[in-house]
This record gives sequence, structure tokens and C-alpha cells, in this order.
Amino acid sequence: QVRLEESGGGLVQAGDSLRLSCAAPEILFSGYYMAWFRQALGKEREFVAGINWNGVVTRYSDSVNGRFTVSRDNDKRILYLQMSSLKPEDTAVYYCAARWSGQQPTVSITTARDVSHWGQGTQVTVST
Repeated sequence: QVRLEESGGGLVQAGDSLRLSCAAPEILFSGYYMAWFRQALGKEREFVAGINWNGVVTRYSDSVNGRFTVSRDNDKRILYLQMSSLKPEDTAVYYCAARWSGQQPTVSITTARDVSHWGQGTQVTVST
């Protein structure tokens, strides 16, 4: 069982910054493609950002590109999401996601169907 533990969520004001973390202490972290998703109330879970095994290749949804930065520390086995210029529409539960890639460049996460393992989620609320 792959255990992913998100932290760092909270209530912030529009324009503020927040950093989410996802710890994966029990897995061969460098072998996984990692991603962040979010799900707002009443909406489907959507892709936010993804990062390959060594952090060189990243991708973002259009809605967060330029404001959010995904990164990882393979030694600490932690995935990060630095969020800046937050907007009320960023309010959602944010989920950490993993898929075994074996460091293969062709393996990634683009939709929820690609995900093998989910964290429990952390709430981010952005007020006006």
C-alpha cells in the first residue's frame, strides 16, 4: 500500500501564497511520476500539475500555469506545490497522486484515470 500524506492547506486571502507538501516515506519515491489534482465542491477532480521522476519535466493546467510551481525532493521523499497569487477559484481539496514510472520518460499522469495512488487530500480555501 502506497501512503501519501498531504499537508499545508489552510485558509488564505486572495493574492496570498501557500505551499503544499506530500510525504511518501515508504515508497521508492524516485520511481514514481507525481502529480497534484484538486476537486472543488460539486466539480470533478482535475489535474493541476505533474512532475517526472527527477524533477526536470513538469507540466501544468492552464488555470495555474505561471502561478503554481511543482517540485520534488527525492532524498526526503516529498512532493511540493508552491501556490502564488491565489484566487478564490483555487479553493478546493488538493490531492497528491502517484503512478509508478520506473523512471521511464513515457509514463506520466494527465488525467485521474492515470493515477495509481491517492493521498487523503488537504483543503485550500481562498477568500476574497
